[in-house]
Amino acid sequence: MTHAPGAKLKIDVLVDSDLWTDAAKIRATLRRAVAQAAAMVSTSGSELAIVLTDDSAIRQLNRLWRGVDAPTNVLSFPTKRSGTDEPPHLGDIVLAHETIAREARDEHKPFTHHVAHLAVHGFLHLLGFDHRKMDEAESMEDMERKILRRLSIADPYRSEVDNKSTAPT
Repeated sequence: MTHAPGAKLKIDVLVDSDLWTDAAKIRATLRRAVAQAAAMVSTSGSELAIVLTDDSAIRQLNRLWRGVDAPTNVLSFPTKRSGTDEPPHLGDIVLAHETIAREARDEHKPFTHHVAHLAVHGFLHLLGFDHRKMDEAESMEDMERKILRRLSIADPYRSEVDNKSTAPT
């Protein structure tokens, strides 16, 4: 079943680490970001799960599923489609607190903005977007920029100096 852009999407947010101390605010940020993304693209599912975890847990997942023995900021696990009946579950997005916090700090971004960006990035992966090839990366980044702009979040692919120079005064 394919939903029209903006169709209602159920978003479950599961907290799997005590590091996510402001879970209520993060849940709201994640739901808003993914709902905005869903409003701008077609989805073939009616729900997804977002897991808030830590570097240790995401490192294990990264090693198991991608063969990379290191933590990462976000992993996406799309639901396998089989037959003609597509499952209503799009898949899962897993976010690692320490890596995201470090990146936000190093890149001088608000933590919640970086979390929103990575949730949108993960959501687009669930829909089949990728960034392995240059043209795919450009398409995915353009979509992320459009979605984040609607959330009043600065372009994550521009430097802090570039974002400040284009900000309204």
